[in-house]
Amino acid sequence: MNGSSENYGDNFQQKSKYTRENLPQHYLDWSKKPKTYKIYDNAISKTKLPSPEFDDTIKFWDILVKRHSTRNFSKNSLTLMDISLLLFGMEGLTRLFTQFSYRITPSAGGLYPIEIYPVVNNVEGLQKGVYHFNIPEHSLELIKVGDFRTEVANGCLGQKMAFNSAVNFIFTAIIERSKWKYLQRCYRYIYLDCGHIGQNFYLVAEALGLGACAIGAIFDDELNTILDIDGKSETAIYVGVVGKKV
Repeated sequence: MNGSSENYGDNFQQKSKYTRENLPQHYLDWSKKPKTYKIYDNAISKTKLPSPEFDDTIKFWDILVKRHSTRNFSKNSLTLMDISLLLFGMEGLTRLFTQFSYRITPSAGGLYPIEIYPVVNNVEGLQKGVYHFNIPEHSLELIKVGDFRTEVANGCLGQKMAFNSAVNFIFTAIIERSKWKYLQRCYRYIYLDCGHIGQNFYLVAEALGLGACAIGAIFDDELNTILDIDGKSETAIYVGVVGKKV
């Protein structure tokens, strides 16, 4: 490998810096603002998730202290309420207005580039398959039927926890949502946004007594192929695995 390819991370960090002498400015063309939500109009089926029901006896600081990565899971199923709470805790809508809605996690510029695809292995009342989280409807859109544990695990560098989990959440980024405003610096914000979501994933899982682990070591294009996305305008960037603790 030549020096430029070996140092692509260093180069990106330097080239995406803001300086007082070179602060990018550009006109925001609102007519070309990317859509806020991704919806599958041709989904195989749609499952409306139950409204999140919170256990008010759970202590917030206990959750923070107990949070840890879990890589071994039992064969017990998750429930639809588990999925509802996990997804609401990651990207649920909170304050709704006519033209804009805030979510439970922050996002640079309120642009929310992250999409969530639950790959279901073991959930009561749900077929095995690849789903997409329809955020405004708080529902799941089934886009592929089947057992994808092997494909997802292989796409996570062969890590067995992605095979044994009840659900694998594949997080993707629709790049243009953030690039529309932040140009090349958008990549910094996209990864920060996904980090916020990933932390909430851990905390909600802990609150529910579930085991969870996030995976950053992925074969991007293998996961992109599972989701039928191009890896450029939208690409996989992170995975969260979850299941019942042993």
